[in-house]
Amino acid sequence: MSTHENLNTLGAGAAGDADATSDTGSVTIYDVARAAGVAASTVSRALSKPGRVSFKTAEHIRKVAGEIGYRSLTLERRAPEQGTSMLAMIVADITNPVFFGMIRGAERAAAFSGYTLLVIETQESEQAERDALDRVMPAVDGTILTSSRMSDSDIRTLAKRTPLVVLNRMVGQVPSVAGDNVKAINQATEHLAGLNHRSITYLAGPEASWSDGMRWRGLREAGLELDLRIRRIGPFLPTLRGGAAAAEQWLLNPTSGVIAYNDLLAIGFIRAVSAAGRRVPDDVSVIGFDNIVDATLVEPQLTTIALPLVSLGSAAVSHLLRNTRRPERGPVEPIRLPARLIIRDSSGPVRA
Repeated sequence: MSTHENLNTLGAGAAGDADATSDTGSVTIYDVARAAGVAASTVSRALSKPGRVSFKTAEHIRKVAGEIGYRSLTLERRAPEQGTSMLAMIVADITNPVFFGMIRGAERAAAFSGYTLLVIETQESEQAERDALDRVMPAVDGTILTSSRMSDSDIRTLAKRTPLVVLNRMVGQVPSVAGDNVKAINQATEHLAGLNHRSITYLAGPEASWSDGMRWRGLREAGLELDLRIRRIGPFLPTLRGGAAAAEQWLLNPTSGVIAYNDLLAIGFIRAVSAAGRRVPDDVSVIGFDNIVDATLVEPQLTTIALPLVSLGSAAVSHLLRNTRRPERGPVEPIRLPARLIIRDSSGPVRA
């Protein structure tokens, strides 16, 4: 149930139930509209896409619908006393290996607690993320936003309407789980400084990425403390192709050290600069982020920062269920998990 096809079917089915007769065939949304004193279109939105109407109105419509015997599929899914035993996990790019561990950890934690996990991909699109949330919210008991591209204010508004946890990002007043990006980048910068690198280029990731902002902030802070020359180029797609584009730009003004937003960018960069006749790490030391499996397959093997990806995913589910079951206790404290630097062959001392 982790494909677009399944979710599109689910969304269409929910809307269809709200627009037609009930399962019994005797009570329609027009009956509900008359009893509730609202338009039929409002009933349809309340039952199929509750985020499109106010919470008070949606609750009133669901109460009236239940009293007069309307039983749509959406209404049954939204019954708070029953729940659905399903959770949704929204990810930016299902092809990015960094999400594999998070998904696996989340799925294991969900199954352990008796829940089924739905995985939805948004392909780095904020609009696709919003559309997916509209479809899936009526069908699940809670949602995990992984590397969300929405603004903090929009996420806070969403969290007021549905149980929600933000993964791989920190949002004030919303339950959040993330790795310690700033401390991790500090480790990488100190490693390069210890190898006598005095100039470092940061290969930036997606402009709307919270992690990218935190990593750049950590690098700037470490650069000031260690008296290094730091610059940023990008943004680039967090892919092998993005790494090749970053290499073209870096070759115009090389530095001895490079830290990439993620491993895919770093690997694409290494391949491109090697093809251009530069040697890694003799001419440039490269550090990635995420410690994906491919980091050990590239030549030379990639020095990278490892996040506990499986633990991040399982912590997000635990955080979500804790917030779902005890909402009266107020906001849950964010969880920040440590990262560690794994030194391999792509980083070395500056050559005279």
